[in-house]
Amino acid sequence: MARTKLADEYWHKLSNILRQINIYNKPNLRRTVEAMLYRIRVGCPWRDLPPCFGNWSSVITKPLLA
Repeated sequence: MARTKLADEYWHKLSNILRQINIYNKPNLRRTVEAMLYRIRVGCPWRDLPPCFGNWSSVITKPLLA
């Protein structure tokens, strides 16, 4: 599995769990979760996220809860 890609099988399971705990299913939720996982894997600062995750400040400043 690529470092920046969450497998569809795992995303489906995780999205079901997130909906059960009232996490808002925004259009780019998967990309936001993948950015968090990437940061955990490589240990980089938020500002060093690759551009494929979008603007680093939009990943950390928008709350996931509705």
